[in-house]
Amino acid sequence: MQKHFEFNPIHTILIPFIYEGPGASIVESARHFGAEIILVGIVVVPEEQSLSLGAVSANKLRKQLREYGKDKHITARTKVIVSHQPWQEFSNLVKREKPDLMLLEWGTHFEALKVNVIDVLSNPPCDVGLIRGKIGSKPQNILVPARGGPHADLAMRVGLGLNRSGVSLLHIRKAGDPINVAFKGLERVVQQMPEVEKQFEVTNEAANLIIEKSKQADLIVLGTTAQPMSSSASLGYVADQVLREANATVIAVKRAAEVQTIYDESAGLGAITLLVDKWFGENTFEADEFKNLHDLVELKQQQNLTISLALPALNEEKTVGKVIKMMKKELMQKVSLLDEIVLIDSNSKDRTREIAKKEGVPVYIHQQILERLKPRRGKGEALWKSLLVTKGDIIIWIDTDIVNIHPRFVYGIIGPLLQNPQVQLVKGFYRRPLRVGETMQAGGGGRVTELTARPLLNLFYPELSGVVQPLSGEYGGRRSALEKIPFFSGYGVETGLLIDVYEKYGIQGIAQVDLLERIHHNQPLEALSKMSFAIIQAVLHKQESRFGRAVVEEVNKSMKLIRYNAHSGYSLGVEEIAERERPPMVEVDEYIKIFNRN
Repeated sequence: MQKHFEFNPIHTILIPFIYEGPGASIVESARHFGAEIILVGIVVVPEEQSLSLGAVSANKLRKQLREYGKDKHITARTKVIVSHQPWQEFSNLVKREKPDLMLLEWGTHFEALKVNVIDVLSNPPCDVGLIRGKIGSKPQNILVPARGGPHADLAMRVGLGLNRSGVSLLHIRKAGDPINVAFKGLERVVQQMPEVEKQFEVTNEAANLIIEKSKQADLIVLGTTAQPMSSSASLGYVADQVLREANATVIAVKRAAEVQTIYDESAGLGAITLLVDKWFGENTFEADEFKNLHDLVELKQQQNLTISLALPALNEEKTVGKVIKMMKKELMQKVSLLDEIVLIDSNSKDRTREIAKKEGVPVYIHQQILERLKPRRGKGEALWKSLLVTKGDIIIWIDTDIVNIHPRFVYGIIGPLLQNPQVQLVKGFYRRPLRVGETMQAGGGGRVTELTARPLLNLFYPELSGVVQPLSGEYGGRRSALEKIPFFSGYGVETGLLIDVYEKYGIQGIAQVDLLERIHHNQPLEALSKMSFAIIQAVLHKQESRFGRAVVEEVNKSMKLIRYNAHSGYSLGVEEIAERERPPMVEVDEYIKIFNRN
């Protein structure tokens, strides 16, 4: 059957943008197609280094990509690939994106991606063009040499995409050979395009002829060899010589492969370390990346999302007013990033609620929400019930005891959720100085995190071992995910949410953001001990589905606290610290009625 050629326009061009590597010059060349340019950031980490070290480079690269993204013709993917050997993962991404053309810089892209020519062109994930040189201005004389091979139509399509009225089709055949049957199909289409010049040459030295004609051309577009790739450095004899010697810029093209490959990065025992390092490199952000609030508002509006800030509080009269004032002014009045702010109080005995009302935000006492359920103590109870009294598609929680409050504590959490629809939960992390007497120890905070939470996660959920501060009170997520997850009522709430989001959405459903420094009121050692006890219960409770039975008996959920008094000496105090879960809010009748969940 004779092949039928169609020259559909090139609508999308995908370019791998390598940190401190190739990408920038190709972007300028690609602009001449008038197509949408998709940039995918890649950070290549040396084999001997941990992938987590790529986080800083990924942050810098995202900033570069955002600058390019200001151009309405450029889409900069905020998902940056961090890898030792990125080609396979990048190739899979290309297959999902399905661009019309992928452009690579001849030579340098292969070196940067740590892949050879044969690996790319023996099974290309989409139509690919290898460009040698730069297209500085719209090319006026484009030469498309074609014998009639399988890539000739793609070469014509690329040439026409750059300048429809400037293409010259050159058919070369050896002496004594008839015109290639495949070329006749191409020729019939081109005959209907009077703007395309047609040239016919007979020669046994095709490469030399093309090189000679390149002296009058701005650009040469030709197909690679039609033979199976046998050399890791060759595109075929003609293409190789043209790439080496032609005066003009050269684009060598090859059509997409039909064969799909499968890559499973989780295979093998050593994959967890690779997986965590890779996640850390790709999903760790800096708040500063999102400081352009107008860009965040635009993303929010494009996705038709609403955002709620819920503030859990218990006796925070010293700081709650400043927190509310700042967030209202910076994130509601100056820009419309937040749609609502609500205070979820745990029955404070000071002026916390009075101050919040004076600042004009709705105030709820969590013990008075869902009164048919016996209220429980704990921050987790307040967070769970905040789902019922907020309206946003995205819900952000920050603690109200932050002394050095700044808008970044909120917009830093919002940023990854707006940029990446795959992310369901964003955790904040920061340096936490610890006050000892009149001095501050720079890294002294986070004692429960380092002594309890992170060791437990490393032991039972090693995929979460890259989360810097799993217990941070600054985090947020999508309502569509949070409503489907149970909440521990007490100190275990952060740990439980992290585990459940991971188990439901995978590690890529979680991101974390550096919020710089957080100064707050440090807890006494006894309070930290109780917190640790609750967190241990939460992690063990999550093991019950694995073991098929309760891991911790009810009788073991009371804690014996050792206390010391200078007069009476040591004594034991007993306190019940039982971490219990509330069901997913989507199962609660009142919630179902308000949000139309069936």
